[in-house]
Amino acid sequence: MKKPFLERMAGKEIQVFVVFTVSLFWLAAFLTDTPIRILEGMVKIVSSRDALITDYFELGGYGAAFFNAGFVLLLGYLLLLIEKTTFTGLTMAALFMNAGFAFFGKNPLNVWPILLGTFLYAKFHHTRLNRYIYTALFGTCLAPLVTEIIYILPYSKWVNMAVAIVVGILIGFILPPLSMHTASMHMGYNLFNVGFSAGIVAFVMVCVLRSFGLESEPTLIWKEGVPLPLMIACFGYFLLTFMYGLILSKGQWRGWIKIMRHPGRAVADFVYMDGVGATFLNMGMVGIMATTFILLVGGDLSGPVVGAILTVYGFGAFGVHLRNYAPVLLGVFLATFVNVFEITTPAIQLAAVFSMGIAPIAGQFGPVAGLLAGFLHVAIVTCTNDMYGGLNLYNNGFSCGWVAIIMVPFAESFIKRFESRRGNRGGMDK
Repeated sequence: MKKPFLERMAGKEIQVFVVFTVSLFWLAAFLTDTPIRILEGMVKIVSSRDALITDYFELGGYGAAFFNAGFVLLLGYLLLLIEKTTFTGLTMAALFMNAGFAFFGKNPLNVWPILLGTFLYAKFHHTRLNRYIYTALFGTCLAPLVTEIIYILPYSKWVNMAVAIVVGILIGFILPPLSMHTASMHMGYNLFNVGFSAGIVAFVMVCVLRSFGLESEPTLIWKEGVPLPLMIACFGYFLLTFMYGLILSKGQWRGWIKIMRHPGRAVADFVYMDGVGATFLNMGMVGIMATTFILLVGGDLSGPVVGAILTVYGFGAFGVHLRNYAPVLLGVFLATFVNVFEITTPAIQLAAVFSMGIAPIAGQFGPVAGLLAGFLHVAIVTCTNDMYGGLNLYNNGFSCGWVAIIMVPFAESFIKRFESRRGNRGGMDK
């Protein structure tokens, strides 16, 4: 007798969905472009500079961008399988962050030296890569630095490539111990911890390059507009995720309601805490919310924006939900009414979507703190990219780290003082 669907899916829900998403990306690629144009676009993607902001929709075409995203997602998935890693909410965050950034900055050629570096770090400590697998996957945010070295060194192509590979391996070797230390600096209130540590590494690397007279300049390649098929595809995909979660939850909403009560401070793995069904429900809602925001403010569904939305969607399994995301998102939007930035500026669109990195501040300290965090994030993120010439893809993660370091001590101090005064008044009333 055939087992019921949910019994057959038990323990494999996330893996099935990841493989389904890879298939969707590749289907979208071949529906959008011919095989020849996809190949030509992939050649452009892997052979061009990848500094912020390089939109693969514009650079290689929609077909090549979707194919690249599927390839990068599959690469991460296979690596997790090889390392026999348990698939959790953090898994979804890491995989979909890589898939998202495969629309602007990551490709199969520039990520592998960093992955190899973390593998060698694990070997150096006589352990398996699975102990540092998430740092390795998140650490590929410095992939543009690997590519950039090929272009700015004054030597032959092959020498430049060799140096770039060595630098990539070095980055992968440095990030695991550094990320462990930076996590204590923001105390889990920045969900992009590796983005913060990678920003430090990128800043040091760029300073070293500049000391030799080698400069890297940020770039801006951006696809404007909101193609109707892409908009429908985004909403359709997130709705499918929502329905998948509803099926896995057997139509129950209790798990999702529990998710909304969590502050989101790392480590907040919703799969472990509230179940895989509730997690997919939450991911679908977060994806719909981010996409709707971009459309309402007149933004673009460019490669970077779609990638940012997919990243937030992934973190819907690890720390982000509607209740803690909305205040920081609103804070970024309101900031543009009083500062010099327009909400439709490419960098500000990304800052808004990626403000989810500091969603735990709103979850822990309330919506007013979230609004202030979003406001501060806009100010900081527009400055930090110049520090490393666009070579840290997680520039918003670096900014979120500083927002958390600045805001959390004051928020904690204020709340403790308020609770202490309220407690004293309560004692006097008695």
